[in-house]
Amino acid sequence: MSDIIDAWFHCGRCGSVFLSPMGDTKDRRCPDCGSSPSLGYDPQPAAQTIPAPVSAVTIIPGKAPSRRRKPISLLMKLIAAWSLLVVLIIVIIKMTAKDLPKNENFVSKQELEKRNISAEDLALLDAAVPLCSQNFANFLNARSPEERNQFVISPITTAARMARFYQLNSLTNFDPKTLTLTRSAVLHLPGGSAIETQWKSVTGGTFDALFIKENGEWRLDWDHYVRFSEYPWPLFLVGGGEDRGEFRLLARERLATERRGLDTISVILAAPRLGYAKDIGAQSPEILVPRDSKSGRLLMAAFKLEKDKKRVFGLTLASLNPEDFIRVRATVSRTKLEMGYGFEIQEITATHWYSEASAGIELPADPAAK
Repeated sequence: MSDIIDAWFHCGRCGSVFLSPMGDTKDRRCPDCGSSPSLGYDPQPAAQTIPAPVSAVTIIPGKAPSRRRKPISLLMKLIAAWSLLVVLIIVIIKMTAKDLPKNENFVSKQELEKRNISAEDLALLDAAVPLCSQNFANFLNARSPEERNQFVISPITTAARMARFYQLNSLTNFDPKTLTLTRSAVLHLPGGSAIETQWKSVTGGTFDALFIKENGEWRLDWDHYVRFSEYPWPLFLVGGGEDRGEFRLLARERLATERRGLDTISVILAAPRLGYAKDIGAQSPEILVPRDSKSGRLLMAAFKLEKDKKRVFGLTLASLNPEDFIRVRATVSRTKLEMGYGFEIQEITATHWYSEASAGIELPADPAAK
């Protein structure tokens, strides 16, 4: 038996199929056309190394692939940061300014010259008035004495007086958005400079408010603002409260010409009305004050100052008082009579309503030196 194994081959030229021994022999020929046919199997191609593809992705073992990002321009970053800052500033201004009073406190060149405002005072006003307005708005928006106490001078000593005052007095509560700042000026007090402001409301009222710098903040002089008295004057006139108290009042001289040569001056005392400076509240009967007493001399000096259209401490703002009235802090006593009550001025403490201790007018030590 032969060890040679035949296999079928296909001729690529004529298409014939024939038997021929297996193996790679060069002398194999197609019996039909005589050409060399193909092999009975395809040899395995030699191993080839496939080149790695080019890629922009860098693969680090154990880490996910990452693509390089194009750097963002520094200019674009600055523009984005600036835009965000502007938006933030606008939001803050809208949030804080929506409750601020309006400001019509514009001083013309002519008024500057007329009021003789120094460059130093003008610079102080420019810096302080916006802060005073913000403080005032915060005070008016507060709804309890505890909250309001944060925005006034001497809050510790004011707290108890404030709580009692609001229990005894019904006051108008202004909405800051309904107020307009009309005038402001620097007030030179013995203890330092303060800011006096004048306001008007949509209801037609006018009033003033004083701000004093304390602990780095411009705070409201609360006693001056509310016209603080130890007891409501209308109730005191009809017998209410203690028989003696200190009050912030309006004063007017009666029969000034007719009584010029007499030893006493005749005055009436009236309650002011918060928010309506020109209004006159409950009035006392006639009270006589000796001319040569300290209280009498203070009153006469204050009435002359008002007549000359001047203000205490050299304040350059026009007075908001009713005509012929001055402001006083007075200690008044009450006596029961057969018909009603009699009143006596024990002392004129000051010719203003500020928390300032001094009287506001310098008097000669000797009464004869007038």
